[in-house]
Amino acid sequence: MIARAAPGPLRRLVVLRHAKSSWPDGVADHERPLAPRGLRDAPAAGRALAEADCLPDLALCSTALRARQTWELASAQWGTPPPVRHDPRLYGAVATELLGVVHEVSAEVETLLLVGHNPGLEELVLALAGDDLDDALDEVRAKFPTSAIAVLAWHGPEWDALVPGTALLTSVLVPRGRKGDGKK
Repeated sequence: MIARAAPGPLRRLVVLRHAKSSWPDGVADHERPLAPRGLRDAPAAGRALAEADCLPDLALCSTALRARQTWELASAQWGTPPPVRHDPRLYGAVATELLGVVHEVSAEVETLLLVGHNPGLEELVLALAGDDLDDALDEVRAKFPTSAIAVLAWHGPEWDALVPGTALLTSVLVPRGRKGDGKK
């Protein structure tokens, strides 16, 4: 009998699209802040991640203001937020660029959170999950709205081993806050 090597530890890539942003006149796209609904939904996303036991070991966040605010409000819902790296490459990135950034993550990180933008995040989720005929995948294909969370699981020794079609989309959440949420 030939012994086979284990494929590597279970890893999770948690993809969070920034919360709803506003469109103020004269403000560059990169500097657009969250809208009132986004200010409610971002903390709800943080609570949903905690309730789903999907707290990351590391977060990679776009440098755009709306993504940074989403991260700050979501991670404030946890006892001790993980380290975060604000990476300008995530702003406006397509799926292949996002995957390139993920490939640079240390093997010690088992759960990685990616906070960014569409259409790149949606493309990444669809590419990594492959052609699985799953309701969650159909949901992402239909729409990956603001504050949406997709959790992808896979076994691998290093993050650079993650390639299209190798992950399982385990859940899709679209948390929404209520009036009065997100205010201190």
